[in-house]
Amino acid sequence: MRKEMGQKTAVAQAILIVDDNPINLKLARVLLNAEGYEVRAALNAEQALGLLAEFQPQLILMDIQLPGMDGLELTRRLKADPKTQAIAIVALTAYAMKGDEEKALACGCSGYISKPIDTRRFGAEVARYLEPSAAQ
Repeated sequence: MRKEMGQKTAVAQAILIVDDNPINLKLARVLLNAEGYEVRAALNAEQALGLLAEFQPQLILMDIQLPGMDGLELTRRLKADPKTQAIAIVALTAYAMKGDEEKALACGCSGYISKPIDTRRFGAEVARYLEPSAAQ
C-alpha cells in the first residue's frame, strides 16, 4: 500500500493500537487509516501479544488502563523482549495527571498522547514518533 504525501511517495507504516474502549479504538483506527497507515487493533494485552507474534509494527499506541495486564506492564514486557524492544511505544491515555507522563516514559514509552484525541492533530502527532530522529 502506498500513499502520496506531497511530492514523495511512502510505503504505509504499520501501527498497533491497544485500547480497551471500542469507540476510542475505532476513532484512532479511522484517523490513521485515512493517513495511509496499516493499522491493527487489540482490546487488551493478551490480544496485543497474540498480534505481535505475527505482526511487526513500527509503532504501538498503548492505552495505560487496560483490563488484566495494564499498558505499563505490557510496555515493560515488550521492551524486555529482544523481538519487540525496538518497536516505538507511545502512551495513548486519558490519564493526564501530574507524573503520568513520567511513569509512561520510565517504563519504556517514547512519548505520550493524551485523550481525548485531537482529530485535527492526531495524524501529525503519530507521524512524529515514526520519524527516524524520534528513535534517538
